[in-house]
Parts: sequence; C-alpha cells; structure tokens
Amino acid sequence: MALERVAQDGLVLLGCGKMGTALLTGWLGAGVPAGSVWVIEPNPSDWLRASGVHLNDGAPAAPAVALLAVKPQMMGAALPALRALGNGTTLFVSIAAGTTIAAFEAALGDRTPIVRTMPNTPAMVNRGITALCRNAHVTEADMALAVALMAAVGETVILDGEHQIDAVTAVSGSGPAYVFHLIEAMAAAGEAEGLSPAVAMQLARATVCGAGELAHRSEDSAAQLRINVTSPGGTTAAALAVLMPELPGLMARAVKAAADRGRELGK
Repeated sequence: MALERVAQDGLVLLGCGKMGTALLTGWLGAGVPAGSVWVIEPNPSDWLRASGVHLNDGAPAAPAVALLAVKPQMMGAALPALRALGNGTTLFVSIAAGTTIAAFEAALGDRTPIVRTMPNTPAMVNRGITALCRNAHVTEADMALAVALMAAVGETVILDGEHQIDAVTAVSGSGPAYVFHLIEAMAAAGEAEGLSPAVAMQLARATVCGAGELAHRSEDSAAQLRINVTSPGGTTAAALAVLMPELPGLMARAVKAAADRGRELGK
C-alpha cells in the first residue's frame, strides 16, 4: 500500500489549517502512525497538540513526502525551511491554489518531484474531490502515493496536465460556493412565496443536500435524474422552463470568470 512509504520514511506537513487538519485526520484514520508525521504550524490547534505528531520539531533528513498546505501568500516565507529536501527523493505535494509547478521548481530545484493538486472544502467532511497533475520527475509510484494521500478525504481525478488546473479550480475548487449560493437563492424564493425564513432555509438546505446524495449514490446521469423528477406539464417542468434557458449560459460565464482569474493569479 502506497501509504506504507509514509509510515516508513515520514511525512512533513507544512501548514495545518482546516484543509491540513482534514488531511491529517484522514491519514491517521487510514493507519499512518502519528510518529511518522512532522507538522510545521505556527498556530497549532489543541487537537493538533494532542494528536501525537511531531509538532514544530524540524523534519527527517529524507521524508517520503512534503505536503504544502499553507496559504499561497505564505508560501514564499515557508519554502526555505524545506529547500534542503529539494532535488532529492522527497515527493512534494501542493494543495496551494495559484502556485505553479514552475514556481516550486524555482524555489526547490528543477529536479524536484512535484505534484500539484486542487482539493475542495467538502474534504472537511470526507466528501472532497481533488484533481492532481505532476512534473516530469514524478514516478508512477510517487503519483500513486499522492493519490492515496488525497483519497483520504474524498475522490481523486488525474489531469492531463497543469494547463487544466484553472478549469478544475473554477468547477470544483470554487464550486461549493456556487451550491451554497443556490441554497441562499432557493430559500429567498421560498420566502417570497410565503414561507418563514427558517422553514424556507431548512427546505432549501435539505433539498440540495439530499439531491447531492442522490446524485452521489445513483448510477443515472444528472440529466436522467432531472428527468425522473419532471412530470410532463407539472410544477417542476414549469420551473425548468424558466431555469434551463438561463442557467447553462450563466454557469458557463461564472466558471469562465473563475478560470480566467485563476490564470491571472498564476502569472
């Protein structure tokens, strides 16, 4: 199993905020020994202090993995601590949005194996999806390890290349916010039709969560699931007659705006 390399050679986690905590919880739950993990985190939570990992206690000489989970704006200050591990056998895995593989190669050395990932916040409830891409120095075994690490918090998908990461950011990285806004909009519309704010919000949240779970469990396509709910000439059909001419174009523009912004930030 890929995670055995971590148990044997160690893992360095740089940054342990919400996403780092979600990942670490997943790894410990998957059987990675706490003693095989070194965490560098200036503001550790009580949970982290009690987790049994090495906390702010340096790093092993040649860990299997260094996972970079600090915010992009803190990356420049954090990388020098790990520079000694560059151009070696340590696999670097980044979950920092907007920081390119080329930027890591410049900071760590151009022979460093680097996997760049884009996870999303449902990782905090083990329902994330993470897209991964790599540079030329990442072996198949390295990639399998990176996938195993990110699979601890949800699904994974391997990209054709880094050129696709901005599209991933726009669809799944930023996507939870679109869904939360859908809940807000549905609740507001329910209020406008005479429901109390609390009931409208409860209905909207439960409906979106339930539909998501149905989509997760069903083998039917999203289109088929939609058709299953839509009786000809019924209430759902009336609503979709309003939504369907508008929503695809609106979503395409929103996703394009996010992807374009991602490309700007990556420069």
